[in-house]
Amino acid sequence: MRSDDTLEIERLAGEVRRGDPRALARALTLVESESQAGRRLIGRLYADRRRARVVGITGPPGAGKSTLVDGLVRHARGLGHAVGVLAVDPTSVFTGGAILGDRIRMAAHAGDDGVFIRSMATRGELGGLSRATDDAAAVLAAAGKDVVFIETVGVGQDEVDIAGVADLSLLVLVPGAGDDVQAIKAGIMEIADIFIVNKADREGADRLVQSIEMNLSLQTFGEHDWRPPVVKTVATASEGIAPVWDAVLAFAAHGGSAAARRRRGTESRLRRTLAAALMRRVEGTLPAHTFERVVDRVAAGETDPYSAADALLLQVLG
Repeated sequence: MRSDDTLEIERLAGEVRRGDPRALARALTLVESESQAGRRLIGRLYADRRRARVVGITGPPGAGKSTLVDGLVRHARGLGHAVGVLAVDPTSVFTGGAILGDRIRMAAHAGDDGVFIRSMATRGELGGLSRATDDAAAVLAAAGKDVVFIETVGVGQDEVDIAGVADLSLLVLVPGAGDDVQAIKAGIMEIADIFIVNKADREGADRLVQSIEMNLSLQTFGEHDWRPPVVKTVATASEGIAPVWDAVLAFAAHGGSAAARRRRGTESRLRRTLAAALMRRVEGTLPAHTFERVVDRVAAGETDPYSAADALLLQVLG
């Protein structure tokens, strides 16, 4: 690594810590590129990740996640907090960028220097997030944001990756979106630290609340365990926003659960990072076209994926 490259990374890290919005935008672009320079930048900023409270907002499409985030941003700003928003959008098949994006999302905050909103493309990742989401949250924390809201794509019941990135997860549901009891059984229900029943002015809201509460009653909570609360909101009318924020603070004050969640998230991140690093080593070590030839053999039924993977690892790691 050249000394001028090191100086440039150090300079950019310093500008991010001073809250320079242009430097912040450059840093986010760099970490999204998943380049070596982006990884070096995160190496200088990641310790600041703990400075921000990272709140994940997930749920099915049409649940009103963006409207809820907009209300939470407004509420947090009213309390004097600096806020970052990472809105993860589907990837355009034409440009590779985020569809919709921050140009039209939460436009009311565009002139507020205390709010920084960034759209991120999933780039084909499942689970509702981009691979660089956690790095982007670290950059926003280093820039002095007190709270970072991460809004996931809203792809369905398997959108659980947010639990490995956010300090706590808000699951937004709406009445009338299908079989309530069946929805309770979905995997996404298991990662909620706070349940939000949005559009609570609709018929069926109380029934949905009861379904969630019934599901929670079937679970075993110890004396000191966090029991997810259920909060009703009408985000379009800014109703219920303050109780949601109070629930976020209550979870943060519940030391055991908050600390355990952060450790689980750190372990999840380290496992993903290790897997990616191993894949980079495989691709960088194998002779040209070796991986492609192995793929062809597996596709032709000449070997199985497990044997092929073991053989490749043996070739790379010895």
